[in-house]
Amino acid sequence: MSEYPDWLTVVRGEAPLVVSLPHTGTEIPAAYERGLVSPWLARKDADWWIERLYDFVADLDATVIRTTISRTVIDVNRDPSGVSLYPGQATTELCPTTTFDGEPLYEPGTEPTEDEIAERRVRFFDPYHATLRAEINRLQARHATVVVYDCHSIRSVIPRLFDGTLPHFNIGTNGGTTCAPSLSDAVEKICLGSGFSHVVNGRFKGGYITRSLGDPRAGIHAVQMELACRGYMKEPPGPVAECEWPSVYDEDYAAPMRTALTLILQTCLTFARSKA
Repeated sequence: MSEYPDWLTVVRGEAPLVVSLPHTGTEIPAAYERGLVSPWLARKDADWWIERLYDFVADLDATVIRTTISRTVIDVNRDPSGVSLYPGQATTELCPTTTFDGEPLYEPGTEPTEDEIAERRVRFFDPYHATLRAEINRLQARHATVVVYDCHSIRSVIPRLFDGTLPHFNIGTNGGTTCAPSLSDAVEKICLGSGFSHVVNGRFKGGYITRSLGDPRAGIHAVQMELACRGYMKEPPGPVAECEWPSVYDEDYAAPMRTALTLILQTCLTFARSKA
């Protein structure tokens, strides 16, 4: 019997690298379906196919932590205190009530109550973060330095969240506080040579996972990578309809970005091992 609940997948490796997949889940248990406008809207903002794009990390002996629960149930990358990660900018809550485009997820009056949010936090949020901490601690018993790499993706054009078209690679280190500059620079160098566009600490500077775990002085270096979907999947421009989203995963289309990501994760490992 697994030591983890069925919604939490943990693949343990021995390398000094923890890969977090917090938004690839699409499961919405029946108890949390009440009031939802539609199943598609509730899953629309998943980080589609990211678990497939990054499946090469198994060859790196990395530790991979993933929730299969939809972010609509609870978003494990939001500050549980309710403090906005991006003050003054549009975002979604710990238990989202709208899509990224601002569409209501719930029929009026059926949004999660404070008690319901607290229950979801205990059931899903807290175990995810406790597992991240436990795996980091396990690896730090073997390695002086551990890199936490938080995987994300988002549609390229969402006017409510950002102007224009998002760069392909969005590297987040909370303004340089969650990892050493040399690691961020090394990741940026790969992006620069990839043929894809990139930005460091642009619209997405790293969510709660990166900000709460990154502690370079303690040997924990955290990086969030937010990918624009068009870099690895055939993404319709602008708003998307249920009949076209998500588009199917195409390995050939995704291959160039996957190659760059492989180099990035290898670089993270090289960095961690160099600090032994």
